[in-house]
Amino acid sequence: MKKLALCIFVLAAAGLRAFGQETDRYSPDNATPPSIPGMKLVWHDEFNKNGTPDSLSWRFEKGFVRNMELQWYQTSNAACRNGLLIIEGKKEAVKNPLYDKQSNDWRYSREFAGYTSSSIQTRGFHQWQYGRFEIRARIDTAHGAWPAIWTLGISREWPSNGEIDIMEFYRVNDIPTILANFAWGTEKRFSAKWKDLRKPLSDLASTDPDWARKFHIWRMDWTKDSASLRLDGKILNSVSLSETANPDGFNPFRQPHYILLNLAIGMNGGDPSRSSFPIRYEVDYVRVYQADPSTF
Repeated sequence: MKKLALCIFVLAAAGLRAFGQETDRYSPDNATPPSIPGMKLVWHDEFNKNGTPDSLSWRFEKGFVRNMELQWYQTSNAACRNGLLIIEGKKEAVKNPLYDKQSNDWRYSREFAGYTSSSIQTRGFHQWQYGRFEIRARIDTAHGAWPAIWTLGISREWPSNGEIDIMEFYRVNDIPTILANFAWGTEKRFSAKWKDLRKPLSDLASTDPDWARKFHIWRMDWTKDSASLRLDGKILNSVSLSETANPDGFNPFRQPHYILLNLAIGMNGGDPSRSSFPIRYEVDYVRVYQADPSTF
């Protein structure tokens, strides 16, 4: 009977893993990426190394970049350790080498940054058109934290290139919120049309008070017809690609996209002054599957 019980446990665990449900949600998943019927694993990074992220897969953003956020992006805030990519937001002063007291551009008018973090992307190394994108990560829900898993199209300026927010966390009216969004172009330059989903963190914590201490799987399933975003297997948002053409007819979700992983500080994330630092954003793996023609 003991052997039978052990076999049942092992088979059950294997089944859970096959469906993307880990038995240990507090630790890195060191298992081999599972096979998905009809699909092929075309690229993945398990972050099973020590040191900086793979320079042949990821490039760093640097300095002040977008949204008038508070952080200065730099390479030293991202490192691979113990099977994880760890991005840390730190409270530290960094002098802006591009400072110009005469400038009206926030990127140049700030003499110092009060916070640092990292943002990495696969742009120029890896990009994909359609497939299943699966990212396992644990986010910090502290005031000021704005972690994200997102994609951008390789052609055209934002938002006409298309943005897909597989995961964002920030504060909406000071309410901690998980977001899953699609954005594309409008007649007005730099003004997006959004199809967004906002889920208060309290909804998740009501059924799992330990939610924020666990790793979770964010997933996108993207085809020539539609795209859907899921959290731990449950659908959050979806869009038909028949709806997402820019006014000139170009559809940004029918072109290759690249992946970004970043931890912003401030702005939508809220006031970070009330939080303890460092703020940690941990990514266990990034996996991209696409349809395997050999199975057709």
